[in-house]
Amino acid sequence: MAKHGKNYVAVKAQVDREHEYQPVEAIKLVKQLKRAKFDESVEVHVRTGLNVRHADEQLRGTIALPNGLGKDVKIAVFAKGDKAREAEEAGADVVGADDLAKRIEEGFTDFDVAIATPDMMPVVGRLGRILGPQGKMPNPKVGTVTMDVAKAVEESKSGKVEYRTDRTAIVHLNIGKTSFDEQQLLENYAAVIEELIRAKPSAAKGRYLRTVTIASTMGPGIKVDPSRIRDILGEGSTEAAAAAAAA
Repeated sequence: MAKHGKNYVAVKAQVDREHEYQPVEAIKLVKQLKRAKFDESVEVHVRTGLNVRHADEQLRGTIALPNGLGKDVKIAVFAKGDKAREAEEAGADVVGADDLAKRIEEGFTDFDVAIATPDMMPVVGRLGRILGPQGKMPNPKVGTVTMDVAKAVEESKSGKVEYRTDRTAIVHLNIGKTSFDEQQLLENYAAVIEELIRAKPSAAKGRYLRTVTIASTMGPGIKVDPSRIRDILGEGSTEAAAAAAAA
């Protein structure tokens, strides 16, 4: 088992590992415990009660975070002709067809999202073993296989992210940076929880959201009360009002 350094151990000691914090408390703690010199990402990990071996209990979709991710999202688009020009004008970082597929086969994966027009899917399909494990395979269910490539590029650039359950029924999502203020992170967190509740499969049985954990890139995990799914933003407003009154 890997050993953590003294700084990490000291930070971890400030987190009650048995306590389930309210969302606003957890986000406040994540920011307070930031220890890296770079701007760390803030991640949320939600363990669901879904049985992902059943097709009707798998969870996958996209969400546009209200405050984005705080980073430049690199977009690769598979398209030809007018659609390729539309993608370039919309701000895509890499645009191509067979030539782009060849680059990826040779090891190029320096992009965050891949988008394709339907006619390019026979070419993109060959890249499944490369893009699939990285979560970058274009998929019509999440809007990354589309003729409206300009809209897809613009949405991805503005903070639209894909989510899906992994093999252990956990959803992992980035909700911003530690440089975001608490309200921005709280708004992104609330958007994620609301989306997961909205997208709950009809076949789901038992407790849906089992555990929720928030952590920064280099920080310890902080448990969040999974039953706290309503009026999350109201909680933040109450905290802000109390702080203003005390000032």
